[in-house]
Amino acid sequence: MTSETLFPFGHSFVWHPSDEYIRRSRLKRFMDRHGIATYDELVRRSTEELEWFWEAVFEDLGIEFYEPYTRVVDLSQGIQWPRWCVGGKLNIVHNCLDTWMGTPTQNRVAIRWEGEEGATRLLTYRDLYREVNRVAAALREAGIGKGDVVGLYMPMVPEIAVALLAVARIGAIILPLFSGFGAGAVATRLADAEAKALFTADGMVRRGKVVPMKPVADAALAEVPSVERVIVYRRTGLEVEMAPGRDIWWHDFVAGQPAEVPAERTEAEDVLMIIYTSGTTGRPKGAVHTHCGFPIKGAQDMAHGFDIQPFDTMFWMTDMGWMMGPWEVFGVTLLGASMLLYDGAPDYPDVDRVWALVERHGVTCLGVAPTFVRAVMPYGEEPVRRHDLSSLRILGSTGEAWNPDPWLWFFHTVGGRASAHHQLLGRHGNQRRHPHRQRAHPPQAMCLCRSTSGHGRRRGGRGGPPRARCRGGTGHPSAVDRHDQRVLEGPRTLPPDVLEPPPQCVGSR
Repeated sequence: MTSETLFPFGHSFVWHPSDEYIRRSRLKRFMDRHGIATYDELVRRSTEELEWFWEAVFEDLGIEFYEPYTRVVDLSQGIQWPRWCVGGKLNIVHNCLDTWMGTPTQNRVAIRWEGEEGATRLLTYRDLYREVNRVAAALREAGIGKGDVVGLYMPMVPEIAVALLAVARIGAIILPLFSGFGAGAVATRLADAEAKALFTADGMVRRGKVVPMKPVADAALAEVPSVERVIVYRRTGLEVEMAPGRDIWWHDFVAGQPAEVPAERTEAEDVLMIIYTSGTTGRPKGAVHTHCGFPIKGAQDMAHGFDIQPFDTMFWMTDMGWMMGPWEVFGVTLLGASMLLYDGAPDYPDVDRVWALVERHGVTCLGVAPTFVRAVMPYGEEPVRRHDLSSLRILGSTGEAWNPDPWLWFFHTVGGRASAHHQLLGRHGNQRRHPHRQRAHPPQAMCLCRSTSGHGRRRGGRGGPPRARCRGGTGHPSAVDRHDQRVLEGPRTLPPDVLEPPPQCVGSR
């Protein structure tokens, strides 16, 4: 049985990679380096030889440890409680930034930014390194350190990436918060995580209007006494109240801070980040990620699944409060590539805004949600045809499953305006869809349920570096309470087209 007969929608492949395309891909180079001749052999070795595979990934990505690990993974407590990179010490931000200093990459653009109003900025890796160090130094001076939780409630400006990396650099714990949350949602998550500090902004711009953020943060903080410091970035010039002794403007916070500070040496499984679920189906759950987990898996996704190269510019339409925001920042910087951040509505002032962003910034990898494609399809091809999208070589998706019509519209209408070699890849839950149907590790999990009176214990799932998917060893969604007990929430019944990639999610052109 060929792979083409496995697809549920009865469609054929829309694209097959050329020999040259395969030869230059990062995944093929990885296979050649380890004498792996076929994809089936790669899948077998990656699942049966777990320690070999992930050590090979660390080497492929150039991950540097301050102190080497003694074992890649320890499963002595059972496969549901793995310990990764046992005894190893690293700081993932060292691998995102420090490793590029003194190399040609330090002069490469790390962040391209555009605001809805049309303002643009560029930060090279050297710029980003210096700004992250200044914020890290200021956080330490403010008494924020290893193990403290710091919330990020900001628009998608370069400073949110700076803050994210600075928090991790000092060994503190990142708590990303969706910029569209109301006060109640912000308060719930800050209180549950017992946050000590918060980064926010005066406001953001949406559809030509200023949307206040600081007043929302203030209302939330009235319910969160644990927060001692609030750093406010001036995005819009909106007049806001500043609480004496607690609130400080970003520019005052970093003034006079050094551009070179050492990174905290963290254990491989020290907590890096807590990302809460949306809460739409119940109480939000905090998914815990580690220095040796989420960022490395994100970079491996990009390297082996998306074939991101140093010359690529990724634009993923997301918010830092959702998983794909940190995924983009960590993955791109670990690979030394570039990213575009956009702060604004994707269809303002016209429905072609996303395609204009691709053209202006030379985006090579574009990630969207299927909902966005469904929303712009009624406008037809004309808004797409206004722009030169020849820089694109990879189209991605996330957030939900595709159905055939919008996938094919995205592939042909947007992809047809791109270069001759483009792929349409996707992420839905733990599924990754791309030409080789790569599934280099089984599903794995790491989840945390916390009460405000106690700290949860972090635990991994199975098959790859810990990465939160809220799934237990049974394959059913689960969480881990503060007594290390898995809490089964019951199995989900998913349609076959969600469990297996549909054909058009495998094709590339």
